[in-house]
Amino acid sequence: MTIRTMLAAAVLLAGVTAVAAQDPIAQRKALMKANGDQARTGALMARGEMPFDLAKAQAIFQTYADSAAKSKALYPETAKTGGDTAADPRIWQNMSDFQAKLAKFGEDATAAKGKVKDEASFKATFSEVQKNCGGCHESYRVKKS
Repeated sequence: MTIRTMLAAAVLLAGVTAVAAQDPIAQRKALMKANGDQARTGALMARGEMPFDLAKAQAIFQTYADSAAKSKALYPETAKTGGDTAADPRIWQNMSDFQAKLAKFGEDATAAKGKVKDEASFKATFSEVQKNCGGCHESYRVKKS
């Protein structure tokens, strides 16, 4: 099952790349969906509602790191609106801050992947990396009512 999870993430990210060549908003949404799926798995493991699995933990952080790297190019001026985007216009007003937040997310995810060796280290590391998501969403995601 672990190999299947990693293969599914790889296939998803490969498919996202094909879609994004034509639509950066669709690619952003697909990357965020993949992050959300991984965050749910991580939250379940962190709360003890799913057995800890080191390979799944590594896949979570790898997905995050890949997403951060790929997202950097997905916010051109031409992709501010449309496609039911949740990207806040403040991204383009504060692009250097936004890009810095993406970079920190990627760096933290990569570092976390190397630090996680067991359930205890996962729980501590996962919650720290998750703070990056919330911080960016608070500043740069349109709240849906």
